[in-house]
Amino acid sequence: MKPSKTKVSITLDTDLIEQIKELAEKDDRSFSQYINLVLKDFLARKKQEKEV
Repeated sequence: MKPSKTKVSITLDTDLIEQIKELAEKDDRSFSQYINLVLKDFLARKKQEKEV
């Protein structure tokens, strides 16, 4: 079963958008997929920090 998805609208700095687009392209992912990946990784690290 695929995880559910919800559309959101956020405002990002232009330079940040360009960096994410470049990284997503290098990783053969869409912009949204890459942001999702980065946020999941960040949250997993934060959770790990709290457990230590």
